[in-house]
Amino acid sequence: MASETATLAGGCFWCTEAVYQDLKGVESVESGYIGGAGANPTYEQVCSGTTGHAEAIRVVFDPDIVSYGDLLDIFFATHDPTTLNRQGNDTGTQYRSAIFPHDPAQEAAARAAIARAQADWPHPIVTSVEADAPWYPAEDYHQKYWARVGTRNPYCVASIPPKLQKLRKTFGDRVRA
Repeated sequence: MASETATLAGGCFWCTEAVYQDLKGVESVESGYIGGAGANPTYEQVCSGTTGHAEAIRVVFDPDIVSYGDLLDIFFATHDPTTLNRQGNDTGTQYRSAIFPHDPAQEAAARAAIARAQADWPHPIVTSVEADAPWYPAEDYHQKYWARVGTRNPYCVASIPPKLQKLRKTFGDRVRA
């Protein structure tokens, strides 16, 4: 089967990217910007909160190995989808929880995943399902950030290991050895 693409925004893209890097069936993960106004935004512009873009990841995956639904279940288990425009200390629309489906089947799967995930959260899920929009890859220094330099960044050290622990505990059979 041909590869598919999932586009997810779950706060800081360094944190979200790290979760998907080592999943079986994931062919690539790219950090970038989506869902705002203006072409080719920079990190500084997006962080200012003035463009409306979200920090997001684009995951290319083999659906014969990992399904879109599985990717969404992992998404909901590894970030807080109940805080509007916030993940941890990061606040602003650029850190919103959002899914950007690429077709009607992905949209239906996204809505079903929200319904499944709601049972695991004590507060309402605020994750938005937004129209697919132009994708802008983040600058090179953001790509594979955790693997390259994140372990030397105190923010990442505080934020990413708990997500990876939850991934391994809940979805350990989906992680590459």
